[in-house]
Amino acid sequence: MKANLFSKEGKKQIETNIFDAKIRSDICQKVYEAEKKIQAYAPYLEAGKQHSASGKMRHRRRKWRGGYGQGMSRVPRKIFWRRGAHFYWGGAEIASTRGGRRSHPPRIVHFLASKKINKKESMIAFKSAIAATGNEFWLKKRYSSLNKIEVPIVISTEVLKLRTKEFYAFLEKILGENFSLALKKKNIRAGKGKMRGRKYKENSGLLLVLGEKEKASFQGIEIMKANELEMKSLFPLGRLTIYTEHALDELDDLEKNKEKEKW
Repeated sequence: MKANLFSKEGKKQIETNIFDAKIRSDICQKVYEAEKKIQAYAPYLEAGKQHSASGKMRHRRRKWRGGYGQGMSRVPRKIFWRRGAHFYWGGAEIASTRGGRRSHPPRIVHFLASKKINKKESMIAFKSAIAATGNEFWLKKRYSSLNKIEVPIVISTEVLKLRTKEFYAFLEKILGENFSLALKKKNIRAGKGKMRGRKYKENSGLLLVLGEKEKASFQGIEIMKANELEMKSLFPLGRLTIYTEHALDELDDLEKNKEKEKW
């Protein structure tokens, strides 16, 4: 497959095999779900139990401090005051009472359990995700406002030495009307989510993939090394991505090494 190589001097085409893989969106979805990590949460272990409840009420007859024949449910109760054998008490601890524990709280073990994935499937998913970044059909599927674009896009290492303003001007020449999709945007969320720790919404923006020895620092886009690429950084398929020449070579070597090792 031919890719467009952009440099300060202009554009030329190079040959690469990285984007020729068959795109299997079903396997990519499976690998993405397997690699997904969820923040563990659970209520405090002693929640709802920090009180002086009298314990579980029994169903025995003529039991002192029992509730048999009193017309009330058999639940753990907490004594507020008493006058001899007469008590004023209220339900405590169980889920149906005020201030009680949760009935079926989430278990931490559930979140820490990891899902396994076949090595061959991991390799197929990795190749598919890379290939989708060089496929216009998948880019249009992910970005509804995407205009016509020639992908895959490769830049020379010398471009990384540009200043941020010059680099953005360079990107605007390459992407044209699609330049607005390349920049990260942060907006205030509408609705109650603002009160629940998710006030802002932010898009992913452009992904710039570098070689191991290359360095770049540009605000407003995401930058990753070729050997650090994961499914979560490329999913949903068709992310707007730019590669450097060295990154393509390293990805090609990475795929060959993984095939030799029989993932």
